[in-house]
Amino acid sequence: MKPFAIAVHGGAGTILPHLLTPEKEVAYKSALRDAILAGEKILAANGSSLDAVEAAVKVLEDCPLFNAGKGAVFNAAGGHEMDAAIMNGSDKRCGAVAGVSGVKNPVALARAVMEKTEHVLLIGQGAEAFAKANHFAMESDDYFFDAFRHEQWLQAKAEDKMQLDHSENKEKKFGTVGAVAIDRSGNLAAATSTGGMTNKKFGRVGDTPIIGVGTYANNNTCAISCTGHGEYFMKEVVAYDVSCLMEYKNCSLEEACEMVVQQKLKAIGGEGGLIAVDKNGNLCLPFNSAGMYRGFVKEGEEPIVAIYQ
Repeated sequence: MKPFAIAVHGGAGTILPHLLTPEKEVAYKSALRDAILAGEKILAANGSSLDAVEAAVKVLEDCPLFNAGKGAVFNAAGGHEMDAAIMNGSDKRCGAVAGVSGVKNPVALARAVMEKTEHVLLIGQGAEAFAKANHFAMESDDYFFDAFRHEQWLQAKAEDKMQLDHSENKEKKFGTVGAVAIDRSGNLAAATSTGGMTNKKFGRVGDTPIIGVGTYANNNTCAISCTGHGEYFMKEVVAYDVSCLMEYKNCSLEEACEMVVQQKLKAIGGEGGLIAVDKNGNLCLPFNSAGMYRGFVKEGEEPIVAIYQ
């Protein structure tokens, strides 16, 4: 039996102390802690890493502070299009959804794609029909309405541009949530969920639901969940690249993450970060932005949550 570990993230970007009120900072840290504890509870009861990452991400999807699920940003049409993915490291089974509306917990739908179909990725109306056929919880537009997100959208619409999730102070924040874990059996898993970019058009999809880009898990190496400017992460196939550096170049988890996040992404202007756990339970939470909402816990230790560099 191996000691378990779980890490979560709630987005990265220009997140600076003076841009968050003390109350908001407490709220973010509390939500991150709740997500960690939801996953930890499952792992401590000898549950699977797959169950743990799904549970952790669902907590973040249900919190309006994060750009996923209930807190998803508005697209150009004034609606919400959400993406999510989940992957099991022991057998590389995976599932993902993109451009879905009305689904309360997209990460759970992604898992259903993995477990109930022969496919990996379902999109749009087809994914929504699959959700309804499998009796998934669906919510009205009112559930996803958030006054702060709506103000973001109105501003972006007025300027006729697509924006990364940001606050009233216009700092850049890449709003994605995710979790990675290793259970006592040594199995790895990863899950990621997002509402994408404010005012996004033409069915834009980022890195989150693309296996190997925003989400990846392989028991031979590591589990990864990414957050950042998705187009850059897609160009570098970030999650799989970390795994490949470990598998083919014998890099440590820290060395691989450092090379991808601090060197390769930076070289092309990519901003953001990721959370990672390797087959030995080592954790790494690197980012090249000013901050990243993040937290983790290892078996027998107290949870740690942080926001800034």
